[in-house]
Amino acid sequence: MGEYREFAPPTGLISVVACLWENDGIREQVQRVVPDGCVDLVWLNDELLIVGADTGPVLFAPTGGGERVSGIRLRPGAAGAVLGIPASEVRDARVPAAAVWPEFAVSLGGALALADPADRLDVLARAVLQRKGERDCLVAAAAIRLAAPSARIGTVAADLGVSERHLHRRTVAAIGYNPKTLQRVTRMRRLIAMSEHSSRLPLAQRAAAAGYASQAHMSDDVRRLTGLTPVRFLEDASLTAA
Repeated sequence: MGEYREFAPPTGLISVVACLWENDGIREQVQRVVPDGCVDLVWLNDELLIVGADTGPVLFAPTGGGERVSGIRLRPGAAGAVLGIPASEVRDARVPAAAVWPEFAVSLGGALALADPADRLDVLARAVLQRKGERDCLVAAAAIRLAAPSARIGTVAADLGVSERHLHRRTVAAIGYNPKTLQRVTRMRRLIAMSEHSSRLPLAQRAAAAGYASQAHMSDDVRRLTGLTPVRFLEDASLTAA
């Protein structure tokens, strides 16, 4: 991902923020972003954007120069509360923050424009802290359980004491998409993590260990989420904070 780098969130934001990040690589290179279950606030080309949870790959064209891109990534289950709207309203979308926070975004955008690039992450962190959003605990617990290789949505819902329909509604509101899509994303993230540490294992073994029913199942899911074959995607995939 070029000159992409992540930073740990401040102590007071650990429950809702996965990381703060900067990216200089987007100046010169196309950036492929794949689903991770997160919503980001991004300062790009002098504009504050809300980047919703994606259900497929997104290619960002090079900015052609200018300042670095800065962002803060909300953990799965935190976006609805921090944004103050159902996260599904920004799914697969890049929305000017002013469209969601008419007054707050104006003052925040002004502060970001005046800040030195090195200080913009602090500005973004303070802004998220001001929103006082709390992660949906039910959805956070479901996300952890759905990441297990043998997890079934109905079983996860029952274990958490809710119906599948209730879990679906809460997940859509807090993350932006349904438990099935979240499970698909967490399974691919497990595949990426495994490939980083066990790249010499045959792909079929990695697929089975990651929880796919077969190598064909893995290929279908990876193509859907990344637009690439598993072999091509895993060549340079790395696990980002989520």
